Amino acid sequence: MHALVTGSAGFIGHALSRHLLAAGHTVTGFDGLSPYYDVALKRARHADLARDPGFEAVEARLETPGALLDVMARAKPDLVFHLAAQAGVRYSLVDPGAYVEANLVGFANLLEAVRAHPVRHLLTASTSSAYGGNASVPFRETDRAVSPLTLYAASKLANEAMAHSYAHLFRVPTTAFRFFTVYGPWGRPDMALFLFTRKILAGEPIEVFGEGAAERDFTYIDDLIDAIVALSERPPPLPGEGGPVSTADTLSAVAPYRLVNIGGGRPVRLDAMIGALEAALGRKAERVLKPLPPGDVIRTHASTDLLHALVGRLPETPLATGIPAFVKWYLDYYGDQ
Repeated sequence: MHALVTGSAGFIGHALSRHLLAAGHTVTGFDGLSPYYDVALKRARHADLARDPGFEAVEARLETPGALLDVMARAKPDLVFHLAAQAGVRYSLVDPGAYVEANLVGFANLLEAVRAHPVRHLLTASTSSAYGGNASVPFRETDRAVSPLTLYAASKLANEAMAHSYAHLFRVPTTAFRFFTVYGPWGRPDMALFLFTRKILAGEPIEVFGEGAAERDFTYIDDLIDAIVALSERPPPLPGEGGPVSTADTLSAVAPYRLVNIGGGRPVRLDAMIGALEAALGRKAERVLKPLPPGDVIRTHASTDLLHALVGRLPETPLATGIPAFVKWYLDYYGDQ
C-alpha cells in the first residue's frame, strides 16, 4: 500500500509515517516546513523517516497552485492522510492570515488533487477545538458545532464541511477525525507539555492557565496513530451501500463521509498533568497561576462511543506512562538543559 501523508515533518505526520513504514508500506511525505516552530526539529523528523528506503520527502506548500496535484499524479497513492495545517489556538489571534492560507486555500487544493486522482480513502485531521463553546460533555460528534472560539477552530469546521461536499460530489470516501490534546515523543514545542519541560529544566516558572483547574482529554501519540490506522481500514460506504454502525454514528446520508473523535474520554486536570511531569523530571515546578486566555476552553472531553464501535478499542495510555516516555525522548534529543 502507498500512502501520501501531508504534514509528514509535523508531530503527528511523522509518527503516522513511521508507523506505516514499519508496517512495510511506502510513504510520500508532503510538507512545507513552515517556520511556525523550530524548523530544525521538523527536518530531524524527516531525517528520521528517510532512514527507511520506502519514504520519499517532498518539500512544498499546499497553498502553491498545482504542487500537490503534480505529486498525486506521480505517486498515485492508495490512501491520503491529511495532517498538514497551521496549528495552534492562540497563534490564530496573532496571524489569522496563516490559517486562511494553510487551512482553507491549502485544503481546497488538496481536495482538488484528490478529485483529480481519487484514492481509496481520504482521512483528514480536525480538532476538538471545533466544539468551541459547546457546554455539553462529553463532546459528541453529533453535537451541533456552531460556536468556534478561534479562527483556527473555524477553519477546521470549514474543512469538515468542504470535505463533506467533495465526498458527496465526487464519491471519495472521507473520514474526518477530531484530535484531543495529543502528546508524546517528537511533540510540538508550542504545546504545554513541551513548554513546561523546557522551563522546569531551566529553573524558570511556568504559566498555568485556568489556574490548574482546566481539564484536557490527553491522547498519547501511539494511541492516536493506532486509531488513525484502524480507521483507514473502515472507509465510509457510499449512500445505500451500508448503514450506521451505531446510534452514535455520523455517517452521512448523502455522502461517503464520517466524523470521528479520537480521544480517551478521560479528562485530566492540568495540575495533575504537571504533577506527573514533575515526577518524571524529578524536579518541582514554580507555578504562576493565570486565567484562561481568549479562545481557550475550561474542559475537553471526548465521547468515545463511535470510535469504539468502529475499531473496537480506545486510547488507553495513562499520563503516568506517556509523560515519562516524552521526557526520555526530550532528554535524549535536547539534553538536560
